[in-house]
Amino acid sequence: MYARTATASLAAAALLGVGALLLPTPGSRTPDTGPGAATGTGIRTVSARAAGASAGPPVVFAHRGASAYAPENTLAAVDRADRLGFDWVENDVQLTRDKVLVVVHDTDLRRTTDVEKVFPGRAPWAVKQFTAAEIARLDAGSWFGARYAGTRVPTLAQYLDRIEHNHQNLLLEIKSPEIYPGIEKETLRVLGRKGWLDPGHIKNRLVIQSFGAGSIKKVHQQRPDITTGFLGSPAVADLRSYAAFADQINASFTSIGARYVAAVHALKGAHGRKLRLNTWTVNDAPTAVKADRLGVDGIITNTPDVVRRAIG
Repeated sequence: MYARTATASLAAAALLGVGALLLPTPGSRTPDTGPGAATGTGIRTVSARAAGASAGPPVVFAHRGASAYAPENTLAAVDRADRLGFDWVENDVQLTRDKVLVVVHDTDLRRTTDVEKVFPGRAPWAVKQFTAAEIARLDAGSWFGARYAGTRVPTLAQYLDRIEHNHQNLLLEIKSPEIYPGIEKETLRVLGRKGWLDPGHIKNRLVIQSFGAGSIKKVHQQRPDITTGFLGSPAVADLRSYAAFADQINASFTSIGARYVAAVHALKGAHGRKLRLNTWTVNDAPTAVKADRLGVDGIITNTPDVVRRAIG
């Protein structure tokens, strides 16, 4: 997702959802001593607030992985978040021409791959115009730094394997569902095939979100047990209607204030728990502190270590 200004049109956008019940995952992490490395203890993303209590800092979500330190939405970014000690990662999924789910943010491949070099005659290089095998040929790391040359765009299946190996949790965004008919069904199919729709994953480790209200409604109808998040900041008068199919309202930090957070928390979401609010994209310490003071439940960030140190 991208940060946006608070306008009337933002109310129609759907925003990023966060894990409803977040439980600690046992196991150690290898210390990260590179750029963005965490210092001290207590960097785990689980907090009292995450479990529904009023105290404790917001949950921290590594946006597209630790995307300030590794190429976004790649396995390298997931691994960097893991080394920093963060359980929750956020990603974006889209469908290829042959209906394979891949993890990439933009609806075209130009910004984060070498697609223009590899396929010079295929403008505008939309994700949906390429097969999974073609996308697998692309370099998705060199744009970020030479050390990441040869990094690939992962399929959702590959991504799920990696975060399962890392004992991480997933905030999955269905990207641009209006241009991918059936993406909700395919997303659920892959999640099920990889073991992510069992009770343990659904209760503690998975949230599906989208800017498309219709897409989230489809997920809720097909699998009402899954925690869902609406990416956007609907008008206060409309919040109750969103709470019928979403557990979270997740908005750009520029679009919220204390009253809005309180209005969200005054309602119960689709599963009868307090409707939650997570905000994005917060990448610096002062803004993280402001978000914490508003009482948000989660913060989505490219720099999770910076946010965690700021909010404690």
